Amino acid sequence: MSDAADEAERHRAKMARRKQLQDTETAERTRQQGLLIVHTGPGKGKTTAAFGLALRMLGYGRRVGVVQFIKGAWNTGERAALESFGPLVEWHTMGEGFTWNTQDKARDIAACERAWQQSLELMRQPDLALLVLDELNIALRYDYLPLDAVLAALRGRRADLHVVVTGRNAKPALIEAADLVTEMTLVKHHAKAGVAAQQGIEF
Repeated sequence: MSDAADEAERHRAKMARRKQLQDTETAERTRQQGLLIVHTGPGKGKTTAAFGLALRMLGYGRRVGVVQFIKGAWNTGERAALESFGPLVEWHTMGEGFTWNTQDKARDIAACERAWQQSLELMRQPDLALLVLDELNIALRYDYLPLDAVLAALRGRRADLHVVVTGRNAKPALIEAADLVTEMTLVKHHAKAGVAAQQGIEF
């Protein structure tokens, strides 16, 4: 047998073993449930990844809710795209801008409380498949909302409802409660080279 043929046979055998392992693991995963998903970390892409999940859910004709904490009501491409799905998307931008813009803690707390009440209302909707709580981690980081109450509501949500929480500095208790946690790691960012936020990339 030639070296090339020998290498091809070793690769085939290796992939066959891997496929058998994968098939076994897949067969053992029989349970389905609503997931609590956390996107955190200093890198870019936390909200973008959450909206990717929203788009995936919409592709199956299922309803999605979005509540944006902290962020102000500026126009974004993702909002325009997702709202084009009409009644399948319910979007609420509840913040008044980042905390360094408002410089008013009481006002920020009040806005977060309104956003949380809207989140609870969406969680009660029986046909909602996915709820994105954008920048909720920031509200929790600054203690604008009571962590224990938020965790209790997330744990007590409808069993088949998926919830995605985004934002830096996720609280350890939220990470512990979550089913899936992804940390975006900052390796390099164009802003450090003086590049401004750009349409279609940042908003």
